[in-house]
Amino acid sequence: MPLIYKVVQSDLFLVESKDEASQMPISNNMTALAFGYCNAYVKSNLEDDELVTFQEKPINVWSLGNYQYVVNAEYSITKADQTTTSKYACKISYKNGDQLEGAEDIKNWTVDGLSEPNQK
Repeated sequence: MPLIYKVVQSDLFLVESKDEASQMPISNNMTALAFGYCNAYVKSNLEDDELVTFQEKPINVWSLGNYQYVVNAEYSITKADQTTTSKYACKISYKNGDQLEGAEDIKNWTVDGLSEPNQK
């Protein structure tokens, strides 16, 4: 175990990045893209007969650092004249680090996890 503690304390897994973690919710171009791509991911997992409407802005977005974000947002699904409102949490990562030129290409993002819908 002492060896493991030394490895964890070392800089072996440290990733240098201009994107720093924040305990407070943030809003910038990258969080807007993360929100949009999380919405696209949610929509891609719905059934064909479900109509989804997303809010204009997320509830909150947090940066985990190194272009990894947690998006908390709300959406409504209409199916057979019944509408339900749900919230989700989505963990998403931009794969190209500080090279932001490809940020608008969804192929450069990965959804790392999505919570189960929390219905109202």
